[in-house]
Amino acid sequence: MTETLFLSSDEVAGLATPREYVEAVRAGYRQRGEGAPAEPRTKLLPDDPPGMLTTYGAVLPDTGAMGGYMYSAGFGARDAWFVTPLFDAESGELLAVVDGAHMNPYKTGAVGAVGVDALAREDATSLAIIGSGSQARGQLRAVDTVRDLDTVWVYSPTKENREAFAGEMDRELDGSVAAVASAAAAVEDADIVITATTATEPVFDGDLLDPGTHITAMGQYHAEKRELDATTIERATYVPDLRKRATTDAGSFLLAMEEGVVDESHVHAELGEIVAGVVEGRTTEEEITVFDSGGTGIETVAAAFMLYERARERGLGTTVDFSPASEAF
Repeated sequence: MTETLFLSSDEVAGLATPREYVEAVRAGYRQRGEGAPAEPRTKLLPDDPPGMLTTYGAVLPDTGAMGGYMYSAGFGARDAWFVTPLFDAESGELLAVVDGAHMNPYKTGAVGAVGVDALAREDATSLAIIGSGSQARGQLRAVDTVRDLDTVWVYSPTKENREAFAGEMDRELDGSVAAVASAAAAVEDADIVITATTATEPVFDGDLLDPGTHITAMGQYHAEKRELDATTIERATYVPDLRKRATTDAGSFLLAMEEGVVDESHVHAELGEIVAGVVEGRTTEEEITVFDSGGTGIETVAAAFMLYERARERGLGTTVDFSPASEAF
């Protein structure tokens, strides 16, 4: 039998700060840039009832762990459940099973922040965020650890939601956070733009972007949906989390290819290649950059292993016995 630790969402809450999530995820992407295996998500999309069953995985040799996510979203309950199996990268033993509900916006925010740190200007201080849900909160908290934000403008379609978000985050962060009445107003003069939405059509006009702007788009992982328009993709140095995603489920990039403004050669590098120093990221102050973050096993494994280690130190979790195949058969 293998003793495996089960960690509930409540048990992992508070085990790490946004900054610590960012550091763990940055180390994961460095390993990917140095050749660690990772694959984009696979999706099963039944329509009766409608929903999405998703999996993705990664091996992080230096971290010493491998695994990924399996989650369901939609279906009859119209909700989502996130499960992370975490294996030892040397022995293959199952170390932990983590309820990913609490971890999800933190680890996703962390990879957004790694993208900002790798691609945004060092002097970036103003940020526009389109979206006001839990993922937007995760992105903003994480980015605040890699840049000194003076001003944040938030837009989402429902006035009450964006104003509540602005009030909450204004109290939490050192910089000023304010709601605005349109995406255009948010994006104007912003050094960094983050899209954290479920939109199916572009959420701002790429012609509005000033030279030197960085954009992180994290709400798009469907071939026929997009947060960014073709103008934004065409104008930008384009960096996905995984290169293979650009031509499978990165809707903004795929639709820009369909419109004929870019081709596959427009993919500058994977994020991990920039983090590892294999490929240079931003090269000029005037360059527009895009990080297309669709979700991978890299940030999932990196974050989950960090939480697993913290939980063991504090005696948290429930031990479950798992049978290896040699015993079960």
